[in-house]
Amino acid sequence: MRSYDIGVIPGDGIGPEVAREGNKVLETVAAIEGFQYKLVEYPYSGEYYLKTKELVPESVIDEWRTLDAVLLGAIGHPDVEPGLVERSVILGLRFGLDLYINLRPIKLYAEHLCPLKDKGPADIDFVVVRENTEGLYSQIGGHLKKGTPDEVALVNGVYTWKGCERASRYAFELAVRRGKERGENTRPRLTLVDKANALRPHDIWTRAYEHVAQDFPEVETDHAYVDACCMWMIKNPEWFDVIVTTNMFGDIITDLGAMLQGGMGIAASGNIHPGKTSMFEPIHGSAPKHAGKNVACPLGAIGAVAMMLDFLGETGAAARTEAAVSGLLKSGAVPSADARSGIATSEMGDMVVARLEAA
Repeated sequence: MRSYDIGVIPGDGIGPEVAREGNKVLETVAAIEGFQYKLVEYPYSGEYYLKTKELVPESVIDEWRTLDAVLLGAIGHPDVEPGLVERSVILGLRFGLDLYINLRPIKLYAEHLCPLKDKGPADIDFVVVRENTEGLYSQIGGHLKKGTPDEVALVNGVYTWKGCERASRYAFELAVRRGKERGENTRPRLTLVDKANALRPHDIWTRAYEHVAQDFPEVETDHAYVDACCMWMIKNPEWFDVIVTTNMFGDIITDLGAMLQGGMGIAASGNIHPGKTSMFEPIHGSAPKHAGKNVACPLGAIGAVAMMLDFLGETGAAARTEAAVSGLLKSGAVPSADARSGIATSEMGDMVVARLEAA
């Protein structure tokens, strides 16, 4: 029987609550599809740091490399220095495991969730491929004369040909796969988003993208500066099929995309190194004000489970899980994908499980 070792980092705030529902769905779909798994839980979080002053040691990163995948709830505690634990856990995974792709589906399942007038599921169905290990998140920089009137803060954006080329290639391959899945006569389309007009070093992105494009003549190519991309995501989201972009810009435009699909509570992401251990998470953060109240929407965490299953090759389980979430949202039983839905976190997880079992 197929078996997987899966790390779980529940984390802070609503993280443990939504992770619990994700695990509930994973248990159900594993029984239906006939595969086994073992969960290995890790305590790293802001709360754990406050108790122990311990961040993620290198030995744990080595252990993560031996797993098939990692599921993350959320990281961030109001009583800990902003970013300290996030850098240790999230960037520890991204950089330690070289998870060079951040994959973010932007898919609207039900029209009532969309804040845009006259836009429906047929208009909002694209994927953002965010380069995940370079750019402004490379952690190169620092402060001079901190705390004085002469303080200087520097941060360096790092872009390598390797990083731009491999992210572009993944995006082109994804565009081809999506086109085959649709089975339509229209060509798949890939849009590069950068700011090469103002930030001339982004020219490395333009050239790497054009270089890879030569291997994919079946893909229609497009280009947008990030400010124009944000405008078009609101005005004409149906234009987009696959987007490839830098680390920082990807972080920004995918939050915008999350709102198009119904809110942060439904958005999931994969931090991927193709063929190697990868990490999956909802994108909503720890939301301390909602912690412990059983009100957080767990659909982002459940969506992350579906993405993980697809990555592991359990495509049937992934499709079942997505169909259960899609059916639930289309039914109108969930008025909103956030803490205001009136549906308890645990109840919404049960609703997805019920649909899985009834299918």
